[in-house]
Amino acid sequence: MVKLVLLLLLTGANSKLSVKARDVPDDGGGRTQIIVKLDNSLIGDIMRITRIEDNGVKKDIYVGEVKDTVIRLGDRELSDTMPVRYYVLVNTKTGKFVTQTVSNSVIPKASLFNKKKLFLLLLAIFYIAILLSYMSKAQKGQELYLRPIAGLAEVDNAIGRATEMGRPILYSTGLLGVTDVSTIAALNILAYITKKVAAYETRIIVPVYDPIVYTVAREVVKDAYTAAGRPDLFKSEDVFFLTQRQFAYAAGVSGIMVREKTATNFFMGYFFAESLILAETGAATGAIQIAGTDAISQLPFFVTACDYTLMGEELYAAGAYLAKDPRLTATIKGQDVMKAVLVGFLLLLTIAAFVPSLSAKVDAIKPYVVGK
Repeated sequence: MVKLVLLLLLTGANSKLSVKARDVPDDGGGRTQIIVKLDNSLIGDIMRITRIEDNGVKKDIYVGEVKDTVIRLGDRELSDTMPVRYYVLVNTKTGKFVTQTVSNSVIPKASLFNKKKLFLLLLAIFYIAILLSYMSKAQKGQELYLRPIAGLAEVDNAIGRATEMGRPILYSTGLLGVTDVSTIAALNILAYITKKVAAYETRIIVPVYDPIVYTVAREVVKDAYTAAGRPDLFKSEDVFFLTQRQFAYAAGVSGIMVREKTATNFFMGYFFAESLILAETGAATGAIQIAGTDAISQLPFFVTACDYTLMGEELYAAGAYLAKDPRLTATIKGQDVMKAVLVGFLLLLTIAAFVPSLSAKVDAIKPYVVGK
């Protein structure tokens, strides 16, 4: 009862000092915002803010000199069920009491819906609508256009060259594990190429860096030969684990290219410093080379030493491009349209930010665009 009377007295009218506490909106809970308004006469004094929980636990969250008439503070790591108040005390620098007050009670609850992420939700709905639209068109037999990618257009020619020369094809899946997206894309491309070489009865050699990728690659090649109707052409010794040492792998693959005199080399996946060693060795043997990677730092070496290079997302799209699967093509088409929409939207925002009459509005909607 004494505490209640004290709080009522403290929350009474105070012309020099007021404090308001509120739950932070659009968050996951556990946070409050404190707004303290002070009279000009209090500037230069020392202010102490103490958090008081309903269970009696107290903690100072701020002690400092008053430098402005409005001070905004945040408090976090609170319980979502425990009401809190904030006691504000102002003393002079010598410790003499000036004034005090206490805030309203507030419970830092989690928001059911973050309104700042509404734009992202609408964007996701819009993307799903585009995707379903293109999938529907693809299922009805409508041809969807994808821009030509030179490296993929030459895959069949590269396989044909190896067949005509009677020499094998080498395929590397990169140096990352099976969970990496570039390795998955490389395995999809391997399946397509293996079906082609099975039809032409051309040998394909697949030295693998990772033992888990090896087991997957072996099954991919075996299934591709079976799907092509030539399971008898599959040779398990042509798909093998080489080593998990980076430059030992580069040396081993380079040796294979020189000894086997490969006519075509495919480097698909994620590569590191060994990329130039592989590409230069292949170029020295006179092989036609097609590379694909999302390792930005290695692209210059592949572009220089290989005949064709798939850059970044082109590697991911290669599976859909080569397979000509309408559903996969619809997915790539939907992604391209969505990227064009986002680029256009960002371009409009950029232009608006440089227009004085619109810049304030851009700043106002920025939290909703970035979701923060």
